[in-house]
Amino acid sequence: MQRTALVRNMQMLGSHKQGARSKGRGRLPVPTLRHTLDRYLDSLEPFLHEDESRGGMSFGAAYSLRQKWANDFEASIGSTLQERLLALDKVSPYNWLDDNFWINKAYLEWRAPLLVNSNWWLAFADDPLIPRSALCGETNNNRAGTTFWQLRRSAWLVHRMLQFRDNASQTTAGAWLLENTSKMFNIARIPELHCDTLSKPPDLSSQSARSIFLMIHDWCYSVTVYYPPSSKSEPPKLLSPGLIEARLRAVVLDVEARLSNGEKPLRVGVLSADDRDRWAENLNYLLSLSLVNQKTYQAMIQSAMGLSLDHITYNIVPSPSSSSLPLSHTHSRTPSETSIDSHLHAIRGTIQNVSNRFYDKALTLIVDPSTRAGASGEHSPVDALVPSIVSEYGLVEGVDAEAFQIQDSEKNGLDNSGWERLDWVGDDKMQKECQLATERANTLVENSDDSAMWFDKFGTNWIKSVGNYKLSPDAFIQMALQLAWYRYRGEFTATYETVLTRMFKHGRTETLRSFSRESRLWVLSMVNSKATNAERFALLQKAISSHSRRTREAMTGRGFDRHLLGLRLLLRPLNAESAALFEDELFERSSEWKLSTSGLSAGLLFKGTGFGTVYEDGFGVNYLAAPDMVKFGIESKFSNPTTSTQAFKQAVSSAMEDMFALCQEIATTEQNLHVSAPSHL
Repeated sequence: MQRTALVRNMQMLGSHKQGARSKGRGRLPVPTLRHTLDRYLDSLEPFLHEDESRGGMSFGAAYSLRQKWANDFEASIGSTLQERLLALDKVSPYNWLDDNFWINKAYLEWRAPLLVNSNWWLAFADDPLIPRSALCGETNNNRAGTTFWQLRRSAWLVHRMLQFRDNASQTTAGAWLLENTSKMFNIARIPELHCDTLSKPPDLSSQSARSIFLMIHDWCYSVTVYYPPSSKSEPPKLLSPGLIEARLRAVVLDVEARLSNGEKPLRVGVLSADDRDRWAENLNYLLSLSLVNQKTYQAMIQSAMGLSLDHITYNIVPSPSSSSLPLSHTHSRTPSETSIDSHLHAIRGTIQNVSNRFYDKALTLIVDPSTRAGASGEHSPVDALVPSIVSEYGLVEGVDAEAFQIQDSEKNGLDNSGWERLDWVGDDKMQKECQLATERANTLVENSDDSAMWFDKFGTNWIKSVGNYKLSPDAFIQMALQLAWYRYRGEFTATYETVLTRMFKHGRTETLRSFSRESRLWVLSMVNSKATNAERFALLQKAISSHSRRTREAMTGRGFDRHLLGLRLLLRPLNAESAALFEDELFERSSEWKLSTSGLSAGLLFKGTGFGTVYEDGFGVNYLAAPDMVKFGIESKFSNPTTSTQAFKQAVSSAMEDMFALCQEIATTEQNLHVSAPSHL
């Protein structure tokens, strides 16, 4: 792992003297109505051209109809809706979108289980400072199935990740990072009928806020990881890794005793993996059963973060037809597909560990007996980039053995305190509900066709070095996904790419529509045997340029999908308000994201990442674009006959290879022309 640069960058967050705090950011603007309508009409063009090519209405007639609806909208109800949105923005504390619409419509109103469908997952690289023998999951022959290095790495990562939170709050980490980091800890999603809510931040000096929430063998525990504040003006002080480790080991001893006594946990964790309305009903019932349950639940949602200690190392059994070879032939050090996918699935959730999670927490660290580690989390408080930054800080320095030496001043913390059971009182009804929830959760994970692909023929360095063209790596990868989809399905689809609007106060994301007029023409040239490579490359340049331009627009508050959402939600159907623009079947079809994509960081310290597809016949694609490779995480559903993650991986790999060959040929041709040109030219 190339950790040197990351160490230098991430350690800056540990310094308390990095200069003045960054200035505040501006408000997310309300785009002008005409700008949004024009950009929306542009986005419809490739769909209309495709419809015409397949025997539908002529492009001219279909486009003119949409223009008419857009113009009518602007001249009538659209202007009224725009005025309402502007008025709403004026009375909104931060902005019109985040304060009023986004978190509910994108997340909290969604009734599907968080497992696979909404929660993200992230698999960490192995710690090079941990003995290789520990990676085999060697046990201490304890009944709980945990290992020495599992607990040590857990304590280290908990300490590092909370240290990031503490340092960020006291340094110049940047307004966006400070704002979002504060939303990631001490918070959870609370199930409610029809629409969930987020828990309110607790008093950080309270016992529950100074603790982490631990799950092991499906039992719940609270482990205190901060000292009480010495005064009201002082923040709580984080315990050393050694003390955190000691408390984790004390919990393991308690688990061993419970297992010896034949105790059985009430598997509440799996209830949080269920349909949100079902979980809301079950939680209300549990809270009505006992005050103990109310106390336990409050401790869980107010805890700083979650930690799930698995007692089994999950490994996929390769089928006879599957390959055990590395994911790419170019580097023998590349892990096998099976080993990476086993790790990814363990973090995402499997039938072996699905009940040893609390899916409502914004951040949960997961470590298994072989020291494989990762994180998963509830998506609504922050976008996945934030926990990835926190995770990188946790990983950039490996386990430091000296940090686990208990100082004399700390030995008072070695008594059998600092942790407590968080028990749940249940009955036959709840036992049955847990069983039913487990069956539904198992169906979800078994249907999740989730796999990684490490494409290491080239990465961002090569993409940016093609000739003198300065191609955008993100746009290049998006074009590869467009080509892969078309070759695989024989048609185009609406494609979603996440773009952050972090330059604005409480900015979240905007949609970037990767399927465009320019990307369509380029893809069609790649499957047209009569097109020349010079023509193909010229069209690729235009597609990348268009994608980059629209990326900048989305980043700077000039996207249109969120604006259209806000306008549509301000319609008053009970007052007979309507708009042909929103009733157009193409309005819905152009935002059916069968291909849902998101780029994260370079991912040097991650094995892979992933999220579930939005549509049953689509793909969820996350990618980590590093200087020398691109790691793809791809998810689809086994139950759908039109999708196969393995087949799509091959399509993406072939697309990347063909784009490499195309660019190399053009660059070589131009270089030869330059070399052979007369010197006086």
